[in-house]
Amino acid sequence: MRKTVLITGGKGYLGGRIASYLQDKGYDLKLGSRKSSENPEWLIKGEVVAMDFESDTSLDKVCCNADIIIHLAALNHIDCAQNPELALQVNVLGTLKLLQAAERAKVEKVIYFSTAHIYGVPLKGKISENTLPRPIHPYSLTHKAAEDYVLAANDCGSLTGLVVRLSNGFGYPMDANVNCWNLLVNDLCRQAVVDHRLVMQSSGYQRRDFVTLHDVQRASFHMLNMPMENIGEGVFNVGGSWAPRIIDMVELVQNRCSVMFGYTPEIVRPVDSASVSDFKLEYSVNKLLSSGFVLKGQPEDEIDKLLLLCKKVFEK
Repeated sequence: MRKTVLITGGKGYLGGRIASYLQDKGYDLKLGSRKSSENPEWLIKGEVVAMDFESDTSLDKVCCNADIIIHLAALNHIDCAQNPELALQVNVLGTLKLLQAAERAKVEKVIYFSTAHIYGVPLKGKISENTLPRPIHPYSLTHKAAEDYVLAANDCGSLTGLVVRLSNGFGYPMDANVNCWNLLVNDLCRQAVVDHRLVMQSSGYQRRDFVTLHDVQRASFHMLNMPMENIGEGVFNVGGSWAPRIIDMVELVQNRCSVMFGYTPEIVRPVDSASVSDFKLEYSVNKLLSSGFVLKGQPEDEIDKLLLLCKKVFEK
């Protein structure tokens, strides 16, 4: 029997890519949206449903007939910093109310997308699911609190709850109008096309774990079908097992632009960039890999598609 998946924030950056992948796998989709009920052009097997996280009636309606929920709707990093109280209301209370509605609707499983930043800032050393979380920003603090509600629901047996601690996902969006162009790799690709320059705001010696959205899509599908014996405590790091320096990623975008378009964007770095030291980072995804998942995403492929989209949308 085909299952129905409700994706909150399903028209957004991550939501769009995950939804597109799942519909290709045969799932029926309900894309929850707080802003618009208009169906995107790429949506074939599903519908967009309006969601009001302050209304139990609205949440009961969207959860009805959903077998699985992928919960992505949350305030972003910038909005959380500007309004921490609203971040609590949306990210924490909104998650709690959604879980309560999911329990009433007898939803089987809820997959909650959190962030690697619950481990603290900056990320350094080896980080596994057993690393003590030390969030310091309203964005990561509220995600950690929401995680606890998901895991509590799982432990109580009212539904199966999984938490995804996502590192830095990058790749092309399904809709160029979604809010994703302040993300590092996406911004670099836009700069390369629009300005023919890559302007860095820091030394570039910081390391980040990067994961392609192709692998984020596949990890979501993997977790939808994950047997109970592999879930364990319900928390999974999702990353790319790849932690290059920022300057390495900038140079990769520069190289791909040269290959794709025949010109090499200039890299502009701060004058004092050499004064910042390097540090090691290993964002462990061994738990996910031990459940049978295999990383297959190619960074060059995601960057090439980002560059082509930027050329189509932003080039003057």
